Amino acid sequence: MMRVALVTGGMGGLGEAICIKMAGLGYKVVTTYSPGNKKVDEWLQAMHNLGYGFKAVACDVTDFASAQACIAEVTQDIGPVDVLVNNAGITRDMTFKKMTKADWDAVIHTNLDSVFNMTKQVIDGMVERKWGRVINVSSVNGQKGAFGQTNYSAAKAGMHGFTKALALEVAKTGVTINTISPGYIGTKMVTAIPQEILDSKILPQIPVSRLGKPEEIAGLVVYLASDEAAFLTGANISINGGQHMY
Repeated sequence: MMRVALVTGGMGGLGEAICIKMAGLGYKVVTTYSPGNKKVDEWLQAMHNLGYGFKAVACDVTDFASAQACIAEVTQDIGPVDVLVNNAGITRDMTFKKMTKADWDAVIHTNLDSVFNMTKQVIDGMVERKWGRVINVSSVNGQKGAFGQTNYSAAKAGMHGFTKALALEVAKTGVTINTISPGYIGTKMVTAIPQEILDSKILPQIPVSRLGKPEEIAGLVVYLASDEAAFLTGANISINGGQHMY
């Protein structure tokens, strides 16, 4: 039976790599997109041209009712979600002195509240079926902190606290909950950073002396989603080229 995988924020960057990797292994892949995103059809066509028939569902992951409606649509059209990858995230970087309540709320709602909103819709079904995977995409900056990212670092650290507690609650049911914490990955967002900044500020922090590849992160995700990873739960796996050994 083909398993259903839902990847939030799957259109572009790391999320897209995860979708492609999972589809290549036979999963039925669904991604969410923000309501009002006008590039959905273009992205779906581009993926279709590559041989991938993804389903995309509008979902405001910061809103519980929207998450509920999203999962109901996926369940009706494709089937119950077996693998949930909580990947959606944003940044609003600035020093704490300059940070407004709106900057704080936007990041916490999108990066952390979304984990509750989406997981709440699927966890009971996973427990009832005695199989499921929830994979939360955090960040190296949730482990070590980062200048100008009190909101982002707090949200990403909170994801793993959620992971550990929920993993304990469902450990006997065949459902695993894990976190991954990527470092600097060569997505379009990161590679848009001026080369001189990459060379002088970022790459010197990374012992392997390069950015990670989205496909490398996706490879870890598909392992965590596999049957072979059944004994791994409540973990936070650092995948950062040695930038932060934790």
